[in-house]
Amino acid sequence: MRILKDLFDQNQNWARKIKASDPDFFSKLSEQQNPEYLWIGCADSRVPANEILDMLPGRIFVHRNIANLVVHTDLNCLSVIQFAVDVLKIKHIIVCGHYGCSGVKAAMDNQEHGLIDNWLRNIKDVYRYHQDEINALASETDRFNLLCELNVVEQVANICHTTIVQNAWKSKHELTVHGWIYSIEDGILKDLDVCVTCLDDISQIHRML
Repeated sequence: MRILKDLFDQNQNWARKIKASDPDFFSKLSEQQNPEYLWIGCADSRVPANEILDMLPGRIFVHRNIANLVVHTDLNCLSVIQFAVDVLKIKHIIVCGHYGCSGVKAAMDNQEHGLIDNWLRNIKDVYRYHQDEINALASETDRFNLLCELNVVEQVANICHTTIVQNAWKSKHELTVHGWIYSIEDGILKDLDVCVTCLDDISQIHRML
């Protein structure tokens, strides 16, 4: 089927239900978006930001890619961060990974996966940085979960090292970068206790003074 009629039917049913419960919903939504949060998450279809946070559309600005990476040469991601910080004036950037991430899993093996292998090299670097800590765990599941967590921590650092975020801090923009992880098994978010609020919170070598 060329037009996927069932999806259009579902869309119309959804819109009718929304209008029935709140007749002004779409008119209010169309006026503007004014989110306080930027969510950088995994493209995994099981990890939708709005549903996880129980937020209506317009409350959170979202960027998603394989394994929630922030790569310094990825102009797509950097453009989202710049727009969120400089134009939308968001106050919080949340990097949210998830346990059971297939991108992280693929980075842990030595199999060839095609073009995506070039992207997954970034996760392999995280593994390399923390190899002793990860390999010290006896369970493969524990090693997998730890790499999912460490990958989030690394992406938080990458965000804080961007000129975008550092210039925001230098201009006294109130901005906090958080690292979280989500469990698909129970739907619960976990704070990884990674919270960066200013230049003083990052290593000297990465600061632009």
